[in-house]
Amino acid sequence: MRVILFSIGEFQIHSYGVVVALAVLLALGMARHLAAGTLYQEHILNMVPYLFVGAILSARIWHVFFFQWEYYSKHLIEIIYIWHGGISIQGALIGSFVALIVYTRKHRLSFWELADIMAPAIVLGQSIGRIACFLNGDAYGSPTSSGFGIVYPEGTMAYDVYGSQPLWPAEIWEGQWDLIVFVLLILLKSRKWGAGVLFLTYNILYSFGRFNLEWLRGDSPRYLFNWTAGQWTSFSVIAVSLCLIVFLVMRERKKMRISIR
Repeated sequence: MRVILFSIGEFQIHSYGVVVALAVLLALGMARHLAAGTLYQEHILNMVPYLFVGAILSARIWHVFFFQWEYYSKHLIEIIYIWHGGISIQGALIGSFVALIVYTRKHRLSFWELADIMAPAIVLGQSIGRIACFLNGDAYGSPTSSGFGIVYPEGTMAYDVYGSQPLWPAEIWEGQWDLIVFVLLILLKSRKWGAGVLFLTYNILYSFGRFNLEWLRGDSPRYLFNWTAGQWTSFSVIAVSLCLIVFLVMRERKKMRISIR
């Protein structure tokens, strides 16, 4: 566990940035592989600037307003200091999906078909990204009150809050859950589903795991029902995704009935 991998003079190479970059490259490579032989293959790299802007802006907004608004409300100028850290993966995902909608509309592509292709790649990237959180000492769990758990070293955010107490390995378990979701999506991909169903299934599976693991988190404020911002986001995503699946399935059946006539 190292926040800083190495230094070149005063220039420091942080483990978080290196691993996140690797996660993005792996996700893009998997997306291109999954899109091979389709009209979407050429668009995978072309849409990166859209996804990057959408992800960064939304990730920062989500973190500021849902995780640390009490602090940033008193330090408004620091909202733009993104280089100081503070982004939300759920915010990044939502921003990316909005950017993907913009891109597909601009190029007259099917959002649902492209989202289905990208879903396994996205969650694979997320699983690697949680390694970055572990190395950085963020997205940490709450104290286990036992001998089991991760003891973070000095210099990490977890140590600043809890010291040398053993904490639940929340970020590690989330990364493992993401890998399970990746495998499930690859298996489900071999079957014929309506456009959008695989992508929405990804949203449900990821959010289900995130919701439950949030009970172990020790870095998030809690709101109504003692739920964290991550749990409220996960609950909302699951509810919306279920409704959209019903809508898409009913629309597909309606099209089939019309075509039979």
